[in-house]
Amino acid sequence: MERTYELQGYVIVLDKVVFLTRVFEAEAGEGYQFNIRFGGDLRLPAKFPTRHEADLQRSLLIKALNHG
Repeated sequence: MERTYELQGYVIVLDKVVFLTRVFEAEAGEGYQFNIRFGGDLRLPAKFPTRHEADLQRSLLIKALNHG
């Protein structure tokens, strides 16, 4: 059974995640983001209004990735 994780309305198949970037300030004052990379160079930018929220969501995703 594939493990999944929901983030900002997307269901992410955890077994397909290849790389996570660090949290950084998004362009044009759009808050903070981190990128989730999947195989085949597919990227999902996860953006949040505050750095705290971005750090929290990234930490929860890492915990989900490591919990299997």
